[in-house]
Amino acid sequence: MVMLPWKFLEEIEMKYNILITSAGQRVSLVRAFQKELNIIDSSSKVYTADFNPKMAPACHVSDGYFQISKVTAPDYISNLLELCISLGVKLIIPTIDTELAVLASHKDIFLKRGITPVVSSCDFVEKCRDKRIINVFFQQHNIEIPQIFDKENLSFPLFIKPYDGSLSKDTFLVEKPADLTPYHLSNSKFMFMEYINPLVFEEYTVDAYYDKNGSLKCAVPRKRIFVRAGEINKGVTRKNEILSAIKEQLSYINGAVGCLTMQFFFNPLTKVILGIEINPRFGGGYPLSYLAGANYPKYLIEEYLLKKELVYFDSWEHNLLMLRYDDEILVRNYEA
Repeated sequence: MVMLPWKFLEEIEMKYNILITSAGQRVSLVRAFQKELNIIDSSSKVYTADFNPKMAPACHVSDGYFQISKVTAPDYISNLLELCISLGVKLIIPTIDTELAVLASHKDIFLKRGITPVVSSCDFVEKCRDKRIINVFFQQHNIEIPQIFDKENLSFPLFIKPYDGSLSKDTFLVEKPADLTPYHLSNSKFMFMEYINPLVFEEYTVDAYYDKNGSLKCAVPRKRIFVRAGEINKGVTRKNEILSAIKEQLSYINGAVGCLTMQFFFNPLTKVILGIEINPRFGGGYPLSYLAGANYPKYLIEEYLLKKELVYFDSWEHNLLMLRYDDEILVRNYEA
């Protein structure tokens, strides 16, 4: 355990410091938390942690960065707890899928020290991680899903993806039987699904905020116009039938906490909505929703640090287009 002077401990006890883990390229997210936290208390800090922080752009714009072991390491939780205590962190914001189950299962360890990991329940995280289970979840909430095929009775074209995958890794469009390979058929993690024609259906991500009781407080559907490496590069906010469906069918989710990133397909002609997946964390495209007025960093600060109750918000900006471009973070006097 890091030993710190009592005077310093008293000072950090009064602060609302936040730690964003696996910060990577989440520069916009870090800056959003810095902006909102500064309004509440200019002396509080937004820190970042990463396995390789020197190569993580978001770490270089935060108020301080720290290296931490991989989430799969046996000492990850003890290292993270020690770091949070030493920095006076009150709120942990995870950003990648592999952190969620680990943090959810050790949440009480942090809560006992006055530190809140913003992570959904173990049960809900497990549902989201397994696309087979989340399909059942959608159906239980009267949201349609793409047809799922048995590998012995396929219909083409079809789409293949792993039930526990992320970032569009190991996904395949198979147009005809001859395109199937032994790898496709032998991988027990692969799901065989109805192919959703992008000329007919539009792809949407919804940034939804759920309070600590699992109640919906805001939802922003954003059309994915162009995607790069699984993350939105060009997108636009829309107040359409998806928003209505979420308010009606998903106004409460047991165990859901904080920002959820939901994926849907939407047919603008027939108004058919198909649920695809849910990631119970901030998505890479959340900055569009933030700039449209869906201020989830503020919600988290108010709800968890200032103990305020939130009201439902839907006055975010409709038809706001985001066009992303590459930018640079320069680090002076860098030595490997």
